Formats: sequence, C-alpha cells, structure tokens
Amino acid sequence: MLSDNALRVLEKRYFTRDEHGNTTEDAEGLFRRVAKAIAEIDKEFDPADTIEETAEKFYRRMTSLEFLPNSPTLMNAGKPLGQLSACFVLPISDSLEGIFETIKNAALIHQSGGGTGFSFSRLRPEGSAVRSSGGVASGPVSFMKVYNAATEAIKQGGTRRGANMGILRVDHPDIREFITCKADLTQFTNFNISVGLTEAFMAAVENDEPYELIDPSTGEAVRTERARDIFDLIVDMAWQNGEPGIVFLDRLNRDNVTPDIGIIESTNPCGEQPLLPYESCNLGSINLGRMLREDGAGGFAIDYDLLGEVVDDAVHFLDNVISANKYPLEQIREMSLGTRKIGLGVMGWADMLYKLGVPYNSEEGVSLAEDVMGYINMRAKEASRILAEMRGPFPYVDRSLYREDPYPPRNATVTTIAPTGTISIIASCSSGVEPLFALSFVRNVMDHDALPEVHPYFEEVARARGFYSPELIRAVAERGTLERMEGIPEDVRRVFVTAHDVSPEYHIRMQAAFQQSTDNAVSKTVNFSHSATREDVREVYELAWRLGCKGVTIYRDGSRSEQVLSIGNKASDKQAAMPHGAVQPRPRPAVTMGITEKVRIGCGNLYVTVNYDEEGICEVFTNLGRAGGCPSQSEATSRLVSMALRAGMDVRTVIEQLRGIRCHSTLRQPGLKVLSCPDAIGRVLEKVVSAREGQAVPLIDAEALKPDREQVKKKNGCISNCSLCAERAICAKGSESLCPECGALVEFEGGCMMCRACGYSKCG
Repeated sequence: MLSDNALRVLEKRYFTRDEHGNTTEDAEGLFRRVAKAIAEIDKEFDPADTIEETAEKFYRRMTSLEFLPNSPTLMNAGKPLGQLSACFVLPISDSLEGIFETIKNAALIHQSGGGTGFSFSRLRPEGSAVRSSGGVASGPVSFMKVYNAATEAIKQGGTRRGANMGILRVDHPDIREFITCKADLTQFTNFNISVGLTEAFMAAVENDEPYELIDPSTGEAVRTERARDIFDLIVDMAWQNGEPGIVFLDRLNRDNVTPDIGIIESTNPCGEQPLLPYESCNLGSINLGRMLREDGAGGFAIDYDLLGEVVDDAVHFLDNVISANKYPLEQIREMSLGTRKIGLGVMGWADMLYKLGVPYNSEEGVSLAEDVMGYINMRAKEASRILAEMRGPFPYVDRSLYREDPYPPRNATVTTIAPTGTISIIASCSSGVEPLFALSFVRNVMDHDALPEVHPYFEEVARARGFYSPELIRAVAERGTLERMEGIPEDVRRVFVTAHDVSPEYHIRMQAAFQQSTDNAVSKTVNFSHSATREDVREVYELAWRLGCKGVTIYRDGSRSEQVLSIGNKASDKQAAMPHGAVQPRPRPAVTMGITEKVRIGCGNLYVTVNYDEEGICEVFTNLGRAGGCPSQSEATSRLVSMALRAGMDVRTVIEQLRGIRCHSTLRQPGLKVLSCPDAIGRVLEKVVSAREGQAVPLIDAEALKPDREQVKKKNGCISNCSLCAERAICAKGSESLCPECGALVEFEGGCMMCRACGYSKCG
C-alpha cells in the first residue's frame, strides 16, 4: 500500500542503518519492529500475555495506513535510543544557572530526536538590575540567541535538526524586541516564535485601551502600552514573514487538567501541544481518508464503526508508547508518567471531504468537522477510561480536575491535532486538517518531461467524468488551482479546492470547529495570497480569538522570498550606524526586465541573465548546463555583481574587473573568445549596456506587467512547476519557498516548512 515516494522517504529518514550507513530493514521490518516494541508493554499488566495478537493489530493499523504514530516512535521504537516523543517543554528560571541548565537539557533532547518549547517570560527585562553581580540583565531575546546557537550545534539523531518554540507573554517589558526579533530571517533560524496573549490584552485591543507591562522579577508594572499598537506590530511582522504566531495563554490554562501541578506557559514547536514544564507530547494520527465506505449509490459515507475501532487501538498504542519510552531526563520521565498525556489527531481531512463531495470552504464542511472530531474525542475518552479500569488512572489524578470523577481516564488528555508533515507523506494523504496544498505537482523536478503527480481521487473523477488529459494535469500543476479552468465541471471545481482557494475566514472556522472537541490544540496555518493586506491578517487574528481557537499561525504566499522591511526607523538607524563611506545596496526590485544569453564555455553551456529596472542594471543570474563545471563560483560572482550594481557601482567598472579573467577549462568559440565564467558575465553585461546606450530606460508598471512564466523560469534557472512564476513576476529559487534538498515547492505549516516530495522539514 505504500507509494514509491513513501518508500523513498522511509529509506532516507526512517530505516535502521548499520555502522556503515547501509539500511538493514525494509518497510515491513520497520512496522514489525515498532509494533512489537509497543505491544511488549502489555506484559506489564498481564505477564501471561504473549503480545502477538496486539503486535499484529498494531502492525495492521500502521501498514493499512489507518493510523501512524509521530516520527520519533517510527524511528526509535525497538532501538537502543528508544526516545519516542516528538516534543518537550522545558522551564527557564530567572538565573544564569537556570538558563544554562535548560540549554544543557535542551541539547540532550535535540540529540535524542525531540523538539523543545520554552517560555522566556520569567526572565527579567533588558537593563534591569542583577543583585548577585551588580550588573544589568541582557533580557530574553539575548538568551534566545544563545539557545539558537546551541540548537544549531546539535544534530538530532543523525536525521533531524532541532526545533524550538519561543514564547513571551504580551505583558513582558521586552515584548517589542521579541515581536521584531525575526525581522531578519537569518536570525533565530531554529525558532518558531509566538506571542502569549491574554484575555485582558485582547479586551484592551477591542476597547482601544492601554495595558500594563509587568517586570516578572518584581511583579510590578514598569510602564503602559497602547494595546492596539502592540497588536498592530504583531500583525505587521506576521504579514511580512509569517511570524510571530499567537497563542491565547488563558485558554490553554482554562483546559489545563492538572492546575495544582503548574500553569501552562509554552507549547511544542508547532503550537498544537500545550505542556507543563518537563512534559512530553506523544502523538499519533488517524488517516480520515481511509475511514470511508461505499454508500451503495456510487459515493462514500463515513464508516464510524471502523473509525471507532481505530480510535480504540490508537489510544491503546499511544498509552503503551508512554511506558515504552526512554526519556532523556528524569524530570521528563516523572511528569510524562504522572499525567500520561497522549495526543490522538487526524490527517487526510481534505481527502475525506473530496470523497464525500463536501467543499472545505462550506458550512457543510465546518459542520462535518464538528461531528467527526466530536466523535473521535468522545470515543478516545471512552477508550482511555476502559484502559484505566484495567491499568489504573494516570498517577497525578488526585491533583487534577478528575479527582472527584468515579471513572477517571488513563490519560490526562487524549486529543491533539498535529500538522503530520512526514507521516502524511508515508500515508499518502493530506496533512492534518489542512486543505490540500496542490492537486497536482511535479514530483521529480529534474525531469522536464515528467508527468505531474496528481491527487488520485481527482484523477479518478476526471477519468470517470471524461475530462482527463495529460495536458489538463500539467495545467493544474502549473496553476495550483482549478479556479476558472475551462473544461472542468463547476461542481468538481467547487469540491476540489486547495489552500489558496479557501478564504482566511474558512481557514479559521475550520480550525475552530476541530478545536471544540480537542483537549489540547489544533495546528493550523492560514494561507494568504501574496496580495493580502495587513488588515486581512488582523481580521484573522481577531476572528481566531472570537471563535475560541487557542492560537493561530499565518503565512502570506511568497512573503519569505522578498526583502523584509525594517520596523519604524530601524532602517535609517542602521544606515546611520554604518561605518563612514559604507553603502547599503538597494532592495531587489519586485519586477525587472532583461535578456538571457547562452554562452559556450569550457565547462559547457553557461546561461547568463542580465536584468534591469528603471534605475539601471540591477542583477545578474547564471545557470550552468548539465555538463557540470563550477556553479558555486559562477553563482557567487553573479551575486556579488548584483550587490555591487544595486549599491550604485558603475557597470563599466564591474565589466572592466570581470573581462579577461582566465580559467583552465576555457576554449575558443567561433567569433568570440570567452575565457571563463566571469569573462562571460562581463561580456554579456557589456552587450546589454551597448544595446541600451542612447535609449531611455523603459518604465515598468509593476501592477500591470505580468511576464511570461517561461521567461521568468528561464531567467531564474528554475525547472520546477510551482505556480509562483505564473502568480507574480518573481521566482522563489533559492528562497524558503523551494526545498533545499530536492528543489520542489514547500508548504508552510505551523511555522515550519515541509516538502512533500522528499520529506524534508525545518522549523524556525
């Protein structure tokens, strides 16, 4: 049942390897290993249990792709490392010893394959006095830099880079610095950040009132801020690059089932799992696309009998994971075994809606979400209570809201909706409760003639309805949406919507529908088009608050591939602070014009693109053909030339420096002597200058101009079939919009980027 791509991802990231890096198991071996290791826990409650039946049950659920646990469980169950949890929350105390003790603990977690969430809210603000040393505090953001650097140094289990969530309360005095700390995306690359909002703050925003900023070390107010000014700053930064997200702290603690143990201050890196200090999250997801049966009328209906059975087995599996886990810290082991929190969620929601003929962006879709998650949550709680009758309730039940319950559950929480990233690739289904990102896309981006991969049920419908063709599938892959596509029936276009077809309002309404019946939280990214305004973002944040969400993350298409503007007067301040005579290159224009010339050099064909705007020549791109050569050197040359030109250097001076540079692999071309890549770049620059001399530079209407997509692709050396070139006059090549490992278009979920072509993921 596993797709070819699922097998590639498993082999690359999950299979056991020997000391030489060779894989020592296949897919069946992986699932047998995991099933047996997790089933072994049943012997703790019945020593006579042979566990074969339980192991076979777990194996069938995974291999039928009806249920999958989180990635660390698939990677590590039955291995010596044995760390099965995806994420943890660690406390940070307001002392140098406490800060660095937490860094040490985080390093151990990252080394074992987990991610970490932190609240920096207890740290005193920048500039406040430190009695023990007589100095002044450097503030939360400065210590975040230390945490980020430590994370960068640790490679998780040889397979994943550490991911962090950083949260700061909105009433912390350093909140402005925190909100803008990722304006430069080269900073805090291992952090997602979210602002912890309170109900009092949101009420102040609504009523346009001031609110107090509290020094956590003294508990005293140090100043007031206008709530709307801070909210506007959050909105502005999120509009610029997707961060910070927001979490509603009072709502997290409203549903805190063990308030006597502590308050919830942070979440895991994707935001869906609020946790007490030292708790871990143990997650798994049901593939809703497989919870269907034929209805006898040529359609599908939800198979609630099957869904209930899978929920029962999944709760059993996840409870066993808690006991089988080898925790990286003793404090984490004690807390995890004390509350026994599990997070059963879903994936394949968009697939289920397609087969049911229900649009994601419809009242029917929202209502169905409430019904499906309501059933899952109810059944999971029932399964947890049944386990408690046999195994006992979670040990901290007397310090919980269940202390008076005659039938307490085995697990303090049972449901969480995670983004499911890589496991949804293994299951060949849509991710979490997100709409499908694209109906069709090119899996092998290096093959120009490859037929795009298409959603299997859409292809089935297209063939059955008689409108399938290879040309149609390519068109869908290029456009990314069925909207306004001729030849596709209206009812099909209405059902097979993708992320950018769904309005921000329906993104939030769907999240709120699932949140109603989820113990913990829901990972959901609201996708905005590139043209969305700050007001659009503001409305989504306010709607999330009104509809009862516990947090929200947004991503405006293409926002991370552009020059990020500074806040307030930061840009002018930075310019003023530069050394005497230093020059700041102007930002790369959103729209340019230019030419591309193929030049034969010793390494093969070099494609040199020279672009200009109304201010003059502003950039150079190079792309080597398949013969090889030294593309890194030619790329470095073109980048430096582009920066020099945008910094105001005379183009003829640049040409003079490039012309005549020799390379050992040069050759002579008929009528043109080309000595090297730099020499070729200089010659093409010279040709463009000569062609434009004596001519007025054409003015460009950035709104009206929509260049031919193939020209944009050629200009950027791009061979993918993403829709960015068609949508606007930019290409995301080399930016965070394309996978750094395989070049395919990535999706943004919960503050993380995810490549469905190869399984690459990165948070921060």
